[in-house]
Amino acid sequence: MRPIHGITFGYCAPRGFTRREEWRTSLRLMREETGCDTMVLAVAALQDHTYSTRVDYETPDVMSMDDVRAVCAEAKRLGLRIIIKAMVNCRDGYWRAYIRFFDHEEPCEPTWRQWFDSYTTFVSALAETARECGAEMLCVGCEMVGTDHRAEDWRRLIAEARQRYDGLITYNCDKYQEEHITWWDAVDVMSASGYYPIGEIGENLDRISRVIARENKPYLFMECGCPSREGSEQLPNDWRYAGAQSNAAQARWCSAFTEALRTRPLIQGMVWWDWSARLYPPEHAAVDEGYGIFRKPACQVLRQFYETWP
Repeated sequence: MRPIHGITFGYCAPRGFTRREEWRTSLRLMREETGCDTMVLAVAALQDHTYSTRVDYETPDVMSMDDVRAVCAEAKRLGLRIIIKAMVNCRDGYWRAYIRFFDHEEPCEPTWRQWFDSYTTFVSALAETARECGAEMLCVGCEMVGTDHRAEDWRRLIAEARQRYDGLITYNCDKYQEEHITWWDAVDVMSASGYYPIGEIGENLDRISRVIARENKPYLFMECGCPSREGSEQLPNDWRYAGAQSNAAQARWCSAFTEALRTRPLIQGMVWWDWSARLYPPEHAAVDEGYGIFRKPACQVLRQFYETWP
């Protein structure tokens, strides 16, 4: 795997968003201002709640496969490599990590098989589209901690995806979970989210490096980032943290994370979370509290890093 200098694009963009032109401008600016070489297109299906067994990817709230094709074509025109990433969110607001069912089935209760059948249908559709688009990698899931112990179910899902897509396959486990996945052998590349407190970045990258050495597979951070809020550098995964707006806090975290990566050669890629398909106006960069880095100091930190790493 070549080193990946990535940005996540288009998270939660609705069906048909590519019929408007603003996303093209956003994608171009992402390429120009960050110096990234890879776009991760996040396609987030929906289910009603954590124990729902229907994964819906044809709702108006989820980008269509035609949207995926349009974005990938434009990304290629801009010279970007492409990773297509399957995600699922719960409509009731609960985090996907809490999706869970009984390990021993009971009559009239939802089952793992029902959920995996539905989720596999979604991932299979994305796999076919990833092949059509010439994506270099397919990520089959993200931060699904409650499902991680279902090794054989994940192996079957990955086998189905390989019937439709012949590129690299990865799974984005959650932070702190790398050593707990027992089915890394089923994927080509290990990946994870990397939202670590600023004072704990180094020790966690060292822990991850030991897992990489054990598994002997390529590894990248499929997600990492920090909101623009004072105090978020201590808890960057908490998107609801109520600190005051602070681009400086975001830049401090970005600097610490990227500098730590320079001395961990086993980590071969990084993808920043995230870049919206519909950007806020440039003058709003001083008040925006989110993970976006458009026209913020962290964007310059990231660009300099991508220009000089590895």
